[in-house]
Amino acid sequence: MLMSDLQRKDIVNIVDGTRLGKIVDININCDGFINSLVVEPIKLLRRISYGSEINITFKQIVTIGSDVILVNLQN
Repeated sequence: MLMSDLQRKDIVNIVDGTRLGKIVDININCDGFINSLVVEPIKLLRRISYGSEINITFKQIVTIGSDVILVNLQN
């Protein structure tokens, strides 16, 4: 799977069903392993962000579907 494929998917938190946004970047450590995915919050009117960036680790990913990535983010 390519990064561009992941960027097209919506990110949804299974704890409360909220749509978190889209993947905009990845954090990679010095060994080349992915530490986390950076999710940009949903934008209102395509300009105003609602919230701040969220870092999602692979341990928090529940499943990757065809249109959505389900994550488990405990508040």
